[in-house]
Amino acid sequence: MMQICINPALSNEEVPNLRKAIGWDGRESDYPALFERCNFWAGAKDEQGNLVAFGYVAGMGLQHGYMEDIMVHPDYRGRGIGERLVKRLLEEAQAYGLEIVTLTFAERHASFYERCGFRVGSGGVWEKK
Repeated sequence: MMQICINPALSNEEVPNLRKAIGWDGRESDYPALFERCNFWAGAKDEQGNLVAFGYVAGMGLQHGYMEDIMVHPDYRGRGIGERLVKRLLEEAQAYGLEIVTLTFAERHASFYERCGFRVGSGGVWEKK
């Protein structure tokens, strides 16, 4: 079983490359700043050492954290890696002392996040146009 590690050492290119593999913008300029600013991150690598799953929790180190960028490489989906990734991040959030973790997601992913322990509620998202 692929191991989900907290704060694994990652090069500045690994997360942008995974983002591109799943069809997202690479956001290369976000790294390494993200690693310096978020509370913690989690990742999993395959046998060849390629990053295949990633996510992180950011916040101000107070009661609340925000989970973001939960991603699993398309070649590794359907194996439970995403659920294990989210649950590992939530375990770390609890150990870190966070009492609330929020995230936003597309409605089609609601059942996934419910399985991971989230209570789906209402909210809003503002995006720059």
